[in-house]
Amino acid sequence: MSMPQARCLPTWLTTLVVAVAVFVIVTMLYARGIMTSYVYNVLQLACIAAISALGLNLVYGFNGQFSLGQIGFYAIGAYSSALITKEFTTYWSGAQFSTLSWLQAGMIGVVVILWAANRLHLRQLFSRLNKALAELRRMERTILVAVVVVLITLVLVAVGAALTWVLQLGISALLTALIPALPAAAAQSVLFFLALVTSAAFAALVAYLVGKPLLRLHSDYFGIATLGFAIVIYTILQNSDMVIATMKGARGMVEIPMWTSWPWVFGILFVLVVVMRNLVYSSHGRAIISVREDEVAARQMGINVPNAKVIAFAIGGFYAGMAGGLYAHLIGFLHPSTFDFVRGFDPLIIIVFGGLGSMTGTLVASGLFSLIIEGLRVVLPQGFEDWRFVIYPILLLAIILLRQKGLLGTHEWGWLQPPHVLLREVAVTGGNPQPPEVIP
Repeated sequence: MSMPQARCLPTWLTTLVVAVAVFVIVTMLYARGIMTSYVYNVLQLACIAAISALGLNLVYGFNGQFSLGQIGFYAIGAYSSALITKEFTTYWSGAQFSTLSWLQAGMIGVVVILWAANRLHLRQLFSRLNKALAELRRMERTILVAVVVVLITLVLVAVGAALTWVLQLGISALLTALIPALPAAAAQSVLFFLALVTSAAFAALVAYLVGKPLLRLHSDYFGIATLGFAIVIYTILQNSDMVIATMKGARGMVEIPMWTSWPWVFGILFVLVVVMRNLVYSSHGRAIISVREDEVAARQMGINVPNAKVIAFAIGGFYAGMAGGLYAHLIGFLHPSTFDFVRGFDPLIIIVFGGLGSMTGTLVASGLFSLIIEGLRVVLPQGFEDWRFVIYPILLLAIILLRQKGLLGTHEWGWLQPPHVLLREVAVTGGNPQPPEVIP
């Protein structure tokens, strides 16, 4: 006789209930004046920090690539999205959708160039050309191959530039016809969404282009190279007014629409957590994790290790770009000092504090990090606020000494746990056991 089976709610449902409860509680507390604007903004900053840290956790925690360049992609997302929305409200370029259309068209053009270069199998082409010209002298062979490389590059660039120009005209005309026809609130929301996604995709594309050559390096060398990239971005931002006047360079960019709100931040964080969870437990995610465990073994198992690395790095750049776009429209002001290499250690501190390879740990650590930093600003006496940058590293060291794997190690809570199979108790009916029940 079979024992009665205790039924429980699926983990995705309980996680969804908790997420909705957090959103509703914060919204109601702020609407009724119980929560101050300061705490409300701190919670939004915590969510933004969590988005950026999740991206770095994929690169470092799951893929094992020590990166210090996350702040660079954060800055790219912040400034590019700010240029898009500021153009819509202030017409700084003389148009409303020029930046958005050029960014979208340009990214498509670059992707087409990369796709064409990949389809042409340029390495094999150059190798065959070298073999065909083997009878020539080395200098002559080198010159001929260089000429072919230049010609192919010029053709690809010309095709990409022509495609970009045509697409820009079409995208600009489409945006000009559709967005102004919408009600003001809807037009603002649509443009803000397009700005965030476009800037995040732009950051991901830059991460892909940067990661292609840099990911040949390993360990500390890759970390130093990405730190150099972050410093380059910071230097460019310091002198950006020489190219685009409205960015103001070292003076700081102003008049950025403050469109970020709690629903936007929490909603985007929730969606990106779902995407990250499904990615990590997919076949692509397992390939990414296998590279962290042992590159040689992963390569022997047929995994394209360079491809897995660059995909993880590009997705991490997307998350950083999205976080930067939300930050720009929460503060309404951007200064290059916000994106210096020292601030680049913040997401690294969060993922080490929460636990490398733990999405739950990253979310919890992001909240604690923001609350500690801003809470110490309030608790410490006036004039001693900067001591918070001494206290929280001490707390971090204590956590690392007591728990070397971080706050949660590699553990996950609720729906973020790995999918598992829950076997029913065998109920014999005619000698045949019931099939297992799969619980997501």
